[in-house]
Amino acid sequence: MDVSVAARAIKRGEVVGVPTDTVYGLAADPYDEAALDRLYDLKGRNEGKPIAILVADLDQGLSLGAMSDRALELAERHWPGAVTLVVPRLDTAPPWLGDTRRRTIALRCPNHPVALGLLRLTGPLAVTSANQSDTAPTNSANEAEAVFGDRVLTYLPGEAGGGEPSTLVDLTEPSEMVLRRGPIDP
Repeated sequence: MDVSVAARAIKRGEVVGVPTDTVYGLAADPYDEAALDRLYDLKGRNEGKPIAILVADLDQGLSLGAMSDRALELAERHWPGAVTLVVPRLDTAPPWLGDTRRRTIALRCPNHPVALGLLRLTGPLAVTSANQSDTAPTNSANEAEAVFGDRVLTYLPGEAGGGEPSTLVDLTEPSEMVLRRGPIDP
């Protein structure tokens, strides 16, 4: 399947399956609040738990989050790659994204050609692992389809590269905190 088909589905407000460098994911347009709600409903995810925003490059990330020198250093060293950076959310980002109480956003640039191709067409996407909350993540389009069936109309073919979620680093406090250990040591 061509990524342009998936890009059109996202622009229509659909949730799309997409392989990444970590786990297989479900993607939605972060600027479409109803699409984001569908993503939460599909996963059975608590609405208070933010969903990461994947970007094609640092410029897309800078349009949504305020990057400190340390955040820029980590992005330049590990993007594209399996590091998600929690940074202050800019006013250019929709107010429903990220941690709405703390006004933060989690950004990542995946190192996967299919995901990057999609992100270049759509711009930033809200992406979460393709599994029901509190279950093991899926690693391929086939595994994701076995979980979600036709509730997700478009699955980009492919497999995830790593099989484990990204390293999650909070850079919003005076000292950085690793919130989730993953494949990269920041």
